[in-house]
Amino acid sequence: MEVEDEIILDDDHDFLEIIEFGFPRKFYQRPNFFEEMDDLNFLKRFRLTKQATMSVLELIENQLEFENDLNNSVSPINQLLTTLLFYASSSHQINVGDYMCMNQSTVSRIVKKVSQQIAALRNQFIQMPTTPEGIISTQNKFYRVARFPRVIGCLDGTHVKIRSPGGEDSEVYRNRKSYFSINVQLVCDSDLKISNIVARWPGSAHDATIFNNSRLKTLFEAGHFRSAIMLGDSGYGLKQYLLTPLLNPITRPQQLYNESHIRTRNCIERTNGVWKRRFPVLCYGLRCEMETGLTIIVATAVLHNIAINMRDDVPPPPNDINAEELDYLIAQGQIPVINVNENINYDFRTDLINNHFANL
Repeated sequence: MEVEDEIILDDDHDFLEIIEFGFPRKFYQRPNFFEEMDDLNFLKRFRLTKQATMSVLELIENQLEFENDLNNSVSPINQLLTTLLFYASSSHQINVGDYMCMNQSTVSRIVKKVSQQIAALRNQFIQMPTTPEGIISTQNKFYRVARFPRVIGCLDGTHVKIRSPGGEDSEVYRNRKSYFSINVQLVCDSDLKISNIVARWPGSAHDATIFNNSRLKTLFEAGHFRSAIMLGDSGYGLKQYLLTPLLNPITRPQQLYNESHIRTRNCIERTNGVWKRRFPVLCYGLRCEMETGLTIIVATAVLHNIAINMRDDVPPPPNDINAEELDYLIAQGQIPVINVNENINYDFRTDLINNHFANL
């Protein structure tokens, strides 16, 4: 009887302490994945090699440091690894927290903070060629793909799934496949690097509308890229600097034009696939605030380019993600285009077909 009384008294004492001081804080012992994991498993789990991860850390470490370690603060490397793990997941922060030994609320704050710092590197890693030498070099690389001249970029839109933003305007974000998304405009080069990104338009926006309201169009029309051109699908209007495929090619030069156009523009399709396979969260859906989601899209584009610069291989899906399901979700993001027919007095493709493809 005395033993039971002691247990009851101990329980009452603990209860009184909780009332007076609150629940005791839980301190986690976080593993060191960077040192404990081999290179292959690290790449599979965090989507970047250790070398690329350290390269990113060097660029943002100062902004992630805490002034002191009084509250068991998360180190910059663990903040970065937590964010990379979220990008590699199906967007469930609680699972990321369990793996990284931290609360879901901590994961949410870290992902937002680190994503902002990575996205701030946008101008350094995502840029169109601007110098004459850079433009010529990009054109030569594209020409080696399928002998299409003067190309400095391939243009397309891809949909990144999000949760319903709520409110009166939420249906604006529902795309033609009936799920909520952000329609992201991408331009890539022949190395599959993203050279321009616009990530703010709702899923119902047409690709041509996004381009017509973009700064990129203004730069092309101002002659910023000289005589360079981009390639787009039939969803875009034909411009002197933006060439689309012929709908009904008849002659051999016209057929060669279309074949070269398709093979060259395949770069943007591959870029979309590589980008989303590297960061599966873009396929499974961003379950976060809208502003944070847009930041994550830009941040993953920056990391995609860093990975290509570092010659990282595309990692296989993590163990908890099905490869076939991931491929299906990537395909879902490529929504078929609606042909845009503009009344133009001159077909800008004619000279190219007559003067270049007729001689191939």
